Amino acid sequence: MTEQKVAVVTGASSGIGAATARRLAAEGFEVVLTARRTERIEELAEETGGRAYTLDVTDRAAVDAFAAQVGRVDVLVNNAGGAIGAESVETGDPADWLAMYQVNVLGVLHMTQALLPALRASGDGTVLVLSSTAALAAYEGGGGYVAAKHAAHTIAATLRLELCGEPIRVIEIAPGMVKSEGFAVTRFRGDEEKAAAVYAGVAEPLTSEDVADTVAWAVTRPSHVNIDLLVVRPRAQAANHKVHREQQS
Repeated sequence: MTEQKVAVVTGASSGIGAATARRLAAEGFEVVLTARRTERIEELAEETGGRAYTLDVTDRAAVDAFAAQVGRVDVLVNNAGGAIGAESVETGDPADWLAMYQVNVLGVLHMTQALLPALRASGDGTVLVLSSTAALAAYEGGGGYVAAKHAAHTIAATLRLELCGEPIRVIEIAPGMVKSEGFAVTRFRGDEEKAAAVYAGVAEPLTSEDVADTVAWAVTRPSHVNIDLLVVRPRAQAANHKVHREQQS
């Protein structure tokens, strides 16, 4: 009997992370859910038949302890991340920039470094980085987030070069406008009105499930197929700065 493959998903307590965990469980993976919100991931672990580990990906000691006990790992989905604020480069708070760098960049680094031995030992490992279209193009008011996601993009590209010839794929999924739980609210520091304005007039922004579907497709390709970079946007969004918005009545 073939041993069940294991997928670790960071930031799995809500949004894209939770949707990805559900979708990978449906694809037959044993899903290991990590996030800081214990109750949420424990509920999802019970739902999906997976395992829950309370984990802050910015805490290297905690990440190393997690890696020491998790066991087999076939897929790592580096999903934990987020944006804080929409100030200009001139007025941005360095503390916000640091917080974004720690979770979007160092979080990816910590998890990838810690789990590479297990991924290598699997004989057919996959590292997936959930970046953003912000990783590929700048936009006003996004300086800190853009910088962090550009760094995450560069980690994926560099790691792919460094692991060439080994049985490990490195995939990057870069979503555009996704109406996921909490993302915009967090960015605008709890301002629900500003968060809603991001999606105003956009008939169908992407959902967390849309992105999870893309992740699942990428990681379930045959072993010799590597999806280096996949950009996914809603039809209404042609670029970060070009979004079709319908007239509001």
